[in-house]
Amino acid sequence: MTQIRSLIVDDEPLALSLLRAKLEKIEGVDIVGECRNGREAVDKTMDLAPDLLFLDIQMPGLNGFEVIKNLQSDVVPLVIFTTAYEQYAINAFEVNAVDYVLKPIDAERIEMAVEKARARLSSDDENLNKTNLNKTNIIKAIDTIEEHENKDIEDDFIVEEAQLKDRKIVIRERDEITLLKQSAIEWIDAAGDYCCLHAEGETHIKRTTLKQLLEELDPQTFKRVHRSTIVNLNFIEKVIPHTKGEFFLVLGEFDRIKVSRNYREVIKDFLSHN
Repeated sequence: MTQIRSLIVDDEPLALSLLRAKLEKIEGVDIVGECRNGREAVDKTMDLAPDLLFLDIQMPGLNGFEVIKNLQSDVVPLVIFTTAYEQYAINAFEVNAVDYVLKPIDAERIEMAVEKARARLSSDDENLNKTNLNKTNIIKAIDTIEEHENKDIEDDFIVEEAQLKDRKIVIRERDEITLLKQSAIEWIDAAGDYCCLHAEGETHIKRTTLKQLLEELDPQTFKRVHRSTIVNLNFIEKVIPHTKGEFFLVLGEFDRIKVSRNYREVIKDFLSHN
């Protein structure tokens, strides 16, 4: 039986311990790491590349949804949300996560969720295995939730001014419009018809494709380093060689971005001119 490399995340030590104890009784589950907050979950997911993420939703700092938003689309594993709040569990189910499990965690229920994950990982369906839909689905759900809360805003003139004058990106979020300076954007990753723009410790969701967004960005500053990821060259602090000709870029204190082999020349060119 193929081992499912699993990472478990919960800010409550007792809940983490109980989840681990139940998973250890399920054949084929290999717990490769534990995290007690969202930031640690992002870092360990990048380091360990688990097949499956057991992710608490309600956590201080980065919550479960924000953990997904802060991961590159291509490295988001399958997700099983764990939560004590039913409304969050329903949302998780609607975004097509592998499954959700309500706390207190029932052994039979968690085993059913693992079997769903096992079936998906072993599926021959190319769309499930080779195209990562997990982040796309979660971002769609977040956007839908916020859309219901939006107020109608007469914003055409704001959009026009921002696009013509100050090289800003216009983002409609909830009942407000954010005019995000391009110079503040650290990195961007795509999730289907949505893009996550990471700037000054926040992640903004914009309904647009990566191709459309690239047309708005300064081509001298923003470079594609992965099929779904763009970085602002001004924020690169370290370049760390990785396996098979890949790199990791260190941006600021927390963010690490994986550079695929297909785009390594972009980084080599950047290094040769700095």
